[in-house]
Amino acid sequence: MTQTLLRGRLLTFHRAPESGEDSGAYTYLEDGGLLIGDGLIRQMGPFDELSVQAGHVPVIDHRPHLMMAGFIDTHIHFPQVQVIASWGAQLLDWLNTYTFPEETRFASETHSAVMARAFFDQIIAHGTTTAVAFCSVHKASVEAYFAEATRRNMRMLGGKVLMDRNAPDALRDTPQGGYDDSKALIGDWHGKGRNGYVISPRFAITSTPEQMEMAQALAREHPECHIQTHLSENKDEIAYTARLYPKARDYLDVYESHGLLGPKALLGHAIHLEEREIAALAETGAHPVFCPTSNLFLGSGLFDDAGLRARGIVNGIATDVGGGTSYSMLQTLNEGYKVLQLRGQSLHPLRAFDWITRGNACVLGMEDRIGTLEAGTEADIVVLNARSTPAMALRMDRADTLAEELFVLQMMGDDRAIEEVYIAGASAKSVLAPDEK
Repeated sequence: MTQTLLRGRLLTFHRAPESGEDSGAYTYLEDGGLLIGDGLIRQMGPFDELSVQAGHVPVIDHRPHLMMAGFIDTHIHFPQVQVIASWGAQLLDWLNTYTFPEETRFASETHSAVMARAFFDQIIAHGTTTAVAFCSVHKASVEAYFAEATRRNMRMLGGKVLMDRNAPDALRDTPQGGYDDSKALIGDWHGKGRNGYVISPRFAITSTPEQMEMAQALAREHPECHIQTHLSENKDEIAYTARLYPKARDYLDVYESHGLLGPKALLGHAIHLEEREIAALAETGAHPVFCPTSNLFLGSGLFDDAGLRARGIVNGIATDVGGGTSYSMLQTLNEGYKVLQLRGQSLHPLRAFDWITRGNACVLGMEDRIGTLEAGTEADIVVLNARSTPAMALRMDRADTLAEELFVLQMMGDDRAIEEVYIAGASAKSVLAPDEK
């Protein structure tokens, strides 16, 4: 087994910090080491101790930079890489004007493959080592997505969207066709390498009750798969859903009545929730996913993180590219901080960085594999440079604590702050072409 010893300042979380003083929630080492081999973290600890134990292994010295688990993005749209930053009104107008026409291009295997390479280059450059993505309605887009994930040996989740109404002809499937395609894709890709398939009814507006029944069948037949969709992002969306599903008690009931809620369910946005919906989320263990840059860009509303957490609900956080305006989980934290400030809530930097690593891993039920630097977990690692721009360096001259450094990264950081990325122990950012970094 070939091993490498990474050296640098090291931060990993064991649980969500309850406050800025909750030092028991994490391990921080000023001179830490990570012994990696065969794609796994073999040991974590003080560098001096590990270097003696490891013997004559290659050492990569990242001092004075900070090593953490790679970032995890729990809601992103692979086919929207070329409509990010498209001027728009609100959600439904934006979908019809930009997103749906763009996604028709992913019927092409060639286009899907080119965009998959670009998509993975972008997320790696921004420090993301795992993402949960919506592909397009076309099998070709899913094939390209998982083929590229396999080539790069990344732990990625994704799936073909199911949508059989209220979309252009080129983006509609049928209940049976969507089921058949998803079934075949699960067989071909789920569990292959580090891939995980996600059953993906896009949202209630683009799926008939018959298609929701097929999604329910898929979920019942493949309980190992995650489920992703959208929920209560926009008030017009909620009203339209009520007209399409007049028998549903509320928006969430469209999914709940079809057996799609549970600990593996990821519900993008979840902003405008009724009391019954909140209670159902708490009871089923389903996970809302906060998408702050998208929510602000489309004027959708302000996510109630603290209110949901107080009910025992575990929330994810994500970029939601291309409604979201950045691939960077650092910029996602930046805008998330501001949204929560408007809610009268706070996002301490220690909790923020726990959220985009261990926290999102817990949302996925994968905290035993990703999201920390614990021995035995997969060696997906990000190296952060809090002095990566002149403005950040100037601010860092007055930063005295770890929390202050993290807050500089949270508010001012972007892809320039990502010094290096390791995927299953292999250097990933440094091998990108200069225009891809």
